[in-house]
Amino acid sequence: MKSATCGRSVEFAATELVVTLLDGRRIATPLDWYPRLAKASAAQRENHEIMAMGIRWPDLDEDLGIAGMLKGGPAV
Repeated sequence: MKSATCGRSVEFAATELVVTLLDGRRIATPLDWYPRLAKASAAQRENHEIMAMGIRWPDLDEDLGIAGMLKGGPAV
């Protein structure tokens, strides 16, 4: 069984990264918190993998954990 904190979908708004979880919650965080994603092309952003604990963008070598997004705060 997958955890409710697993991602279901990823979207980009003009200034936000929005992740919808399996349980329906939506996490919206400022895109500025993730410099690689902020500078990426639409094609690079769309090429992502939703994994058990987070999201990976292989073209950008970027990995974000759902737990960290829930805590709030920029990527380090």
